[in-house]
Amino acid sequence: MGVEYTLRMVPSSSPPLDLGFILTRSLHTLLASSPALNSALAALNTVFVGMQATYIVWTLLVEGRPRPTIAALFMFTCRGILGCSTQLPLPQGFLGSGVDFPVGNVSFFLFFSGHVAGSIIASLDMRRMRRYEMAWVFDALNLLQGIRLLASRGHYTIDLAVGVGAGFLFDILAGKYEESKKHAH
Repeated sequence: MGVEYTLRMVPSSSPPLDLGFILTRSLHTLLASSPALNSALAALNTVFVGMQATYIVWTLLVEGRPRPTIAALFMFTCRGILGCSTQLPLPQGFLGSGVDFPVGNVSFFLFFSGHVAGSIIASLDMRRMRRYEMAWVFDALNLLQGIRLLASRGHYTIDLAVGVGAGFLFDILAGKYEESKKHAH
């Protein structure tokens, strides 16, 4: 608590202080100087988001297990409410790509990262189903995704950190929702 009250506030005329941006400065410079590389990484990230969505929908439609889908619905509802409540400016140096999800350089909510939260929801379900190798792959891809999102200035560090927490939170809430439905019958 002592640290919080001793730090100087960032003036409103200054850009935000983001340690993730500082740590990825050289990668940001590389992506800024190579739009083709930026787009290639964005395309790979979009494939990963598609993998998350496919897994979550698969668990519902093929396996008949709604928990990941419920968690994703809770997560995107909350993200939409928060995104409409506080609309943040794009970070300085944002490197968009027409192949990034959402595809086409459309507007999106910064807080919190749905990319990260969706991956956490899928990974937690994989662990529940003892699909440990898949979960580790998703976790590794999520880490790489986070680095890319910071380097492209697509999200602030806090968006990613809260995305991790949101994934856990909404998975837990979806589990509680399922339990409440079982006890109601």
